[in-house]
Amino acid sequence: MPLYKLEDFDPNYRDTFAGDDIKALDLYTEGGEKIGSVADALVDPEGRFRYLVINTGIASLGKQILLPIGLSHIDYNQKRVYVDGLSKSQVERLPEYKDSITVDYDYEEQVRNVYRPEGRDVNLNRDTYNYQQEPSFYNLNEQSHQTLKLYEERLVANKTRVKTGEVAVGKHIETETARVSVPIEKERVVIERVTPTTSEAVVDSREAKFEEGEVARIELYEETPDIHKETFVREEVRVTKVVDKETVEAQETIRREELDIDTEGDLRVNESGSNVNKSV
Repeated sequence: MPLYKLEDFDPNYRDTFAGDDIKALDLYTEGGEKIGSVADALVDPEGRFRYLVINTGIASLGKQILLPIGLSHIDYNQKRVYVDGLSKSQVERLPEYKDSITVDYDYEEQVRNVYRPEGRDVNLNRDTYNYQQEPSFYNLNEQSHQTLKLYEERLVANKTRVKTGEVAVGKHIETETARVSVPIEKERVVIERVTPTTSEAVVDSREAKFEEGEVARIELYEETPDIHKETFVREEVRVTKVVDKETVEAQETIRREELDIDTEGDLRVNESGSNVNKSV
């Protein structure tokens, strides 16, 4: 089964691990002694961690070795990797790892044989070997690698737009009777018969003209009212809406889990972070 360097398998592995970078961690014994640093990690085709590439600093040996992931305990909070029982003798016997080396079954067997307890009878087949056959080397789900997730509740405020009403603005027609007064003029003929003041005077026969058919014509006029309807803009109505802002406060009881550590005997417990409740 081919193995890949972490960055070759996932160029964005730092984003995958939320910014944590295993290649920035130092290697310590469980007793707190620094013995090297992590140079890289090797993963299988499914992305499972199989080995840490370690720059050793034991007795100035100064070489890179492979450490099966199951023998380590990664603490990103303290930026450390802990390993139990890595000795100078093991480092001396481990094959040196170089970037040019192909990590195949034979190379891995050299590594595993150094970490296996002495006298252990191992009957493995290179054609059927599976990492699950040696969970102490490759499993991260052992007791020493358990992870407790502490949960807490948080109030999350969101807004939902809800229709609370509707205003319809329209118009209708009302009728009423309107009255208007228009003064008009009409012409009429007034005929008066009056007695001349000189009724006793004699008219000269030469001036008197008796004629039939003489007619006096007078045209009479009158005004008639011209009343009609015209439309005018009486008023403009503008409809707009405004937004009133206010702050709504809510109160709720939320829960949070805290870590309780119960120990018995004289044990060293390395802690990081805060909010730890101890009971001894």
